[in-house]
Amino acid sequence: QVQLVESGGGLVQTGDSLRLSCAASGGAFSTYTVGWFRQAPGKEREFVGAISWASSRMHYADSVRGRFTISRDNAKNMVNLQMNTLKPEDTAVYYCAASSATWSVLRIDYVYWGQGTQVTVSS
Repeated sequence: QVQLVESGGGLVQTGDSLRLSCAASGGAFSTYTVGWFRQAPGKEREFVGAISWASSRMHYADSVRGRFTISRDNAKNMVNLQMNTLKPEDTAVYYCAASSATWSVLRIDYVYWGQGTQVTVSS
């Protein structure tokens, strides 16, 4: 079992930056693919980005590519989501999730989820 806890959310203005962190405990976290997802009010939870266990592969949604960057430190069981040039449409609850799949960007493949952290971007 892997437990995930997100932190770093908050209220920022358009154009600001924010870094979210996902701390893991239990299980073989260092071997898991980790993804970030987000869910805005009234919308489906959507994929934001993912990083493979060795950081050799990363993928981002078109809406955040070039603005968001995922990194991980397996020694610390930590994954970060650096968000730059934030926009009001980035407002959502952000979740980190872990998958034992070698690689996946599909929500269905992510078994372990954190509780989420709220990011609000004001215009």
